[in-house]
Amino acid sequence: MDILAKVAEQKIAAAIARGELDNLSLQGQPIHQEDDRLVPDELRMGYKILKNAGILPEELQLKQELIKLQDLLDGCRDEDLRLQLQKKRTAKQLAYDLLMEKRRPSAAHRQYQQQIQRKLGF
Repeated sequence: MDILAKVAEQKIAAAIARGELDNLSLQGQPIHQEDDRLVPDELRMGYKILKNAGILPEELQLKQELIKLQDLLDGCRDEDLRLQLQKKRTAKQLAYDLLMEKRRPSAAHRQYQQQIQRKLGF
């Protein structure tokens, strides 16, 4: 356990001993944790802040727009409008793909990370 975790545990234990955590509104209820295993560690806190503010990350906004455009395309009967929607969808898909490519760690980064982990005994 690192030093910050130990300090936090001590502070919590002291607050419990003083009774400061008695009669909390959700006392005894399970904590609902989000499944954020697929979110990279370096983005996790930022995404949580954005979520609490009601803001979607850019890739999720693009994904929503892609879904809406596909729904419009599926129901579109006008060829001119269909062509315009297809162009918009293609541009959004390209933007999404480029964004996701930037977020993927490179092979060199993964190799370097593995070397560091081996040296540290992980």
